[in-house]
Amino acid sequence: MGFIRQQEEKLAVRFLRWQYEKQKTPTPAESDLKRLAARIVDDAHRIGRERGGNLLDIMKELVQEFFKKK
Repeated sequence: MGFIRQQEEKLAVRFLRWQYEKQKTPTPAESDLKRLAARIVDDAHRIGRERGGNLLDIMKELVQEFFKKK
């Protein structure tokens, strides 16, 4: 895994933790957070390729959508 991809996943984990704290819900295990972050980054890259756009903005949208579904 490349350096940039690792940084994107770390950023996604931070977004997820922040959302869990904001929602006042228990944060899942670190391994679960990392797995979810990897999926969010994959989805953000796919969406970015399909419609263009800023990867960071797409990741934020995906995290917010994840919490709206709960």
